[in-house]
Amino acid sequence: MNKIDIRNYKPLGEIVFDYLKNAIISGELKPGERLMEISIAQQLGVSRTPVREAIRKLEKEKFIEMVPRKGAYVSSTTLKDMLEVLEVRRLIEGFASELAAERMSDESLADLFRTHKAFLKALDEQDTDSMVALDNEFHDMIFIAAENSKLLDIQRSLSEQVMRYRLSYFNEFRNYDELKDMHEKIYDAIEKKDAKRAGEVARQHVEKIERRVVEYNKNK
Repeated sequence: MNKIDIRNYKPLGEIVFDYLKNAIISGELKPGERLMEISIAQQLGVSRTPVREAIRKLEKEKFIEMVPRKGAYVSSTTLKDMLEVLEVRRLIEGFASELAAERMSDESLADLFRTHKAFLKALDEQDTDSMVALDNEFHDMIFIAAENSKLLDIQRSLSEQVMRYRLSYFNEFRNYDELKDMHEKIYDAIEKKDAKRAGEVARQHVEKIERRVVEYNKNK
């Protein structure tokens, strides 16, 4: 008997929605790119109906925007959007790092160290895809180690927006030395179980990103 594909239990519109949302978050579908119902339906081997349903849902979640008489386009990440996400991220990143410094197990700390070293290697090699994935993993591990389910819920609710700005950040700003320095400081503070320091440097990390984002947009 063949294995059951659990995706078959989801409505087709949801499958198409997940596919398109992931393509937007990963950068495969870029800001400003037009979504053509017919070509998407042909590519995925479905009718236009689930594609239309997925596009409506993507519009509600602000992943795409409908332009009158022109169609659906992948929405851009505006400066205001990025700064609002970063303001919230600064607060929860600092708090999570404080808790992680107090609560992270030795095993989790060893895993964080390995991820940190892999991230530094990706920076040295300028491997953007690995940088994004490992940066995401590094910060996720800190939130998990904080052992606060409510904080983790907030972080996860922001994760898709954070991923979109991370892609822009790594592709456009390229201040690798600063990233390396801040990650090392965060890891060092957590390793030493210095909660106050861990919170401070984590907030500084996000503040520096905020400044870089503003500087970049002023010079565009």
